[in-house]
Amino acid sequence: MMLSDTARQKIQDVRKLYPSARGALLPALYIAQREHGWLSPEAFRAVSRELRIPEATVRGVASFYAMFHKAPVGRNVIQLCTNVACMIMGAESLVDLISKTFDVQPGGTSPDGRFSLIIMECIGACGTAPAMLVNTDFHENLTAGNILDILERYK
Repeated sequence: MMLSDTARQKIQDVRKLYPSARGALLPALYIAQREHGWLSPEAFRAVSRELRIPEATVRGVASFYAMFHKAPVGRNVIQLCTNVACMIMGAESLVDLISKTFDVQPGGTSPDGRFSLIIMECIGACGTAPAMLVNTDFHENLTAGNILDILERYK
């Protein structure tokens, strides 16, 4: 799973925007993830080579952030918050609804590859809980009545 010449060039272009290679690491990881949908060990090595920073640094940064996927994921990634405010407003029942409707367990991917479900600790939307991200799209004020309509938009 090598990076394409286009991805490598994008990483080099991003690198020029920062005074140090470490500053370009997050955007470079995004570029690598967009290439294959997740960050494989080969992707870590490629980013390390492109930025000339230790592979351990690349892996450490990627493992710190929840938005980087270290295993293959579905076409659409649902990140549903279940922290206190979202839990009080019914997020746990929404997890059950998603699981039953799309045959996907938290931390897993549906058999058809359509969805991966990730439980988030906090999405930063306590005032409009429960909330989720689907890919990079933010959705709030979720209910059993609207969450399935929202998810139907994602094929």
